[in-house]
Amino acid sequence: MTTNTLTLDRVRLHIPDTYRSPRKRPAQLADALDFWMFAGAAANVAMQFAHQGVAAGVMESQVESGALMVHPWKRLRTTSAYLAVAVLGTDEDKKAMRAAVDVAHRQVRSRPESKVKYNAFDRNLQMYVAAAIYIGFEDTHQLLHGKMTADELEVFFQGADTFGTTLQVHPDMWPKTRAEFDEYWLRACEQVVCDDEFRAYIDDLLHLRMIAWPLRLTLGGLLQFLTAGFLPPHFRDQMAIEWTDSDQRRFEHLFLFVGFVNRFIPRFIRFAGTHAMIRDVRRRIRKQKALI
Repeated sequence: MTTNTLTLDRVRLHIPDTYRSPRKRPAQLADALDFWMFAGAAANVAMQFAHQGVAAGVMESQVESGALMVHPWKRLRTTSAYLAVAVLGTDEDKKAMRAAVDVAHRQVRSRPESKVKYNAFDRNLQMYVAAAIYIGFEDTHQLLHGKMTADELEVFFQGADTFGTTLQVHPDMWPKTRAEFDEYWLRACEQVVCDDEFRAYIDDLLHLRMIAWPLRLTLGGLLQFLTAGFLPPHFRDQMAIEWTDSDQRRFEHLFLFVGFVNRFIPRFIRFAGTHAMIRDVRRRIRKQKALI
């Protein structure tokens, strides 16, 4: 597969050009840290896993303590902590988080019999994961608050390298402009090629089988719809997920409604979870407790 067969509308989510109230100022990364960010969390994880190298590392990993399908709520806490630290943390917070992630990553590397060679310290793989995380921030914020202009996207993009540098990605690897990021993402998505083995593995995630059945029974339909909706077309195709024009309209109408309701929810409520998470990280650092 070459970049000639991939276009941005295949590897990025469609954001409707729907009228919303004018922004008082250009949005920044921290503005996307409200609780709606988690609406597309499962889809974003699936996007990360869909890269051949990342997929091999996840599927073969012997580190059960942080496995999403085994300990979903712990994984949610640690991922939330990482995001809070990456965006709101001090240099000391990020240093502590990087060290904690490194401990887990040391155990994730390919074996001689592995079909795909990988190493969790591979900066190219970490770069891909960081880029997918940024896309989750950008897509969710635009769905809630309206499509950003090119200039607004540029402002929002500034500082996004923190998602990579809080891991092992060198600052020079991160695209300098939003346009360069698009070019990087097109190239990176060449590695999003899912086989039957991966589809079988990811099926449990897409159907949320890692959560307790009462929660899955009550919220499963909505969560599965959100997961499919937050995946760009190329990723849906690779994962063999059906998605119709009608589904797309329902998804966009849902977020038009959610975005309207969101205006009336006080900011301190919407951002309470993230601020609680950064406080918990700092408490763990003070008490020398594990961060992940």
